[in-house]
Amino acid sequence: MSRARWSTVRARTAAAVCAASLLVVCGPAFAGGPHGADDVAEVRPTAVHGLPDEPGVQFRPRPDVSWPPEVSAQSWVVADAGSGTILAAKDAHRRLPPASTLKTLFAVTVLPKFSPETVHTVTEAELAGIEAGSALVGIKEDMDYSVADLWRGVFLNSGSDAVRVLASMNGGWAETVADMQATAERLGARDTQVESADGFDIEGQHSSAYDLSLFARAGLADREFVGFASTKTAQFPEDGGPLAFGIQNTNRLLVGSHGVEPYPGLIGVKNGYTSAAGNTLIAAARRDGRTLLVTVMKPRSGADNAVYEEARALLDWGFHAAPRAEPVGTLAADAPAEESDKPYAGARRTGRRQPAAVPRKTAAPRGTAALRTTAEAQESGSNAPYAPYVWGFAAVTVALVGLGAGRWRRRRRKRGAAGGESV
Repeated sequence: MSRARWSTVRARTAAAVCAASLLVVCGPAFAGGPHGADDVAEVRPTAVHGLPDEPGVQFRPRPDVSWPPEVSAQSWVVADAGSGTILAAKDAHRRLPPASTLKTLFAVTVLPKFSPETVHTVTEAELAGIEAGSALVGIKEDMDYSVADLWRGVFLNSGSDAVRVLASMNGGWAETVADMQATAERLGARDTQVESADGFDIEGQHSSAYDLSLFARAGLADREFVGFASTKTAQFPEDGGPLAFGIQNTNRLLVGSHGVEPYPGLIGVKNGYTSAAGNTLIAAARRDGRTLLVTVMKPRSGADNAVYEEARALLDWGFHAAPRAEPVGTLAADAPAEESDKPYAGARRTGRRQPAAVPRKTAAPRGTAALRTTAEAQESGSNAPYAPYVWGFAAVTVALVGLGAGRWRRRRRKRGAAGGESV
């Protein structure tokens, strides 16, 4: 083969190699791969549930971990409140009436807005609209109550009258319902539709064991929430001056009543009952430095205190299994603001707290895939989504330079051959 022909072959080979490099480097931009079309199709701009929506019990068997106990509840969740990992669950995304456990979301939404020491005079209008059959703590119009009194009425007696007054202070019933819905969405609760701030049965209102666990976990990060949720008894203001009457928490697993033994280390959180929801319960307990969270919805055994005893069984199992169990999912909620993010202490004197100026950004919960969209990558300053195109442009440039160099060398040889130069 002549030198001229060999030079041409080399030039074409270089071009082919460059073109192949272009396909190898740029291919992922148009096919499967780290930034390919297949991956882009899987990216979701919003958070996905941290637990698959699958029927039945979800649990990863291990030789050294027993199966969760059989309980009659339609839906339940056992989770580690600290890490957010879900140890086991049953129909966790099943949408059911929440009853008064929805007051947990009400507290997460409204509790941070007012100082406990603020005193409020109740009006007749604030007590209007309470549904017949609702639980009441005994609030009266034209009486003064501290915000702390009102919250004890919510947590201990599940008083819808206390909820009505706090909702009025928050801007009204409709505004509070909207605020609760916004909080649920921020926390990643996709199974919750709020129609009534106190959890009373209203058409279209529903939640799930997964979502209620999200709300409880957010509440447990607030010391005031924990304080109210774990209070067993309190004195509530009575008409006529400094007199008061005693109230007791209706959570039988907390106080030990009606044939239920109190659970060691129980923190709360909230129990509920309506004719549509049946019995519901969110229970958190702490043992050996670990806080577990159990949500139980609508036991069907018909046994007295079933919701409490089934929660007890699930808590016992959870504390035994937690050190070795393999999680089945995660409570994928935004982490609540840390104490430093909360309004300054001076706001307590004003009655209504001022919102924090800049919310703290938090890392994705453990156990969840962190999928990022191109827009998110741009916002963070990353050029990763554009890397294939940059390298592709470079490969094309190299290919064109190789072709140009081959042609220049052929011309040079022709001129050399004509003038007798050696090459």
